[in-house]
Amino acid sequence: MSTYNSFKEFYPFYLTQHRNRYCKMLHFFGTSLVIANLLYSLYFWNYSLLVYVPLFGYIPAWIGHFMFEKNRPATFNYPIYSLISDFVMYKDIIIGKIKF
Repeated sequence: MSTYNSFKEFYPFYLTQHRNRYCKMLHFFGTSLVIANLLYSLYFWNYSLLVYVPLFGYIPAWIGHFMFEKNRPATFNYPIYSLISDFVMYKDIIIGKIKF
């Protein structure tokens, strides 16, 4: 695996690891759950629900990688860049820059 020294270098690689539409859909679903959980927890001051954030984000994404992409999630080697990329890809899907 290459070494990435910036998010700008990493994100194009990240996109190559998310070519399968079902993998992208599962990432989108998981990120939506994360955002909903964060908003709900903050709105209702129920911070104990934040423990579920990693589960909501990672389980759908990893299912997408292992079942559909047949690759290893980038988060194992680049956890911060990968987390940022999840939200950037989410935004790119919403604005239509990336299709399922």
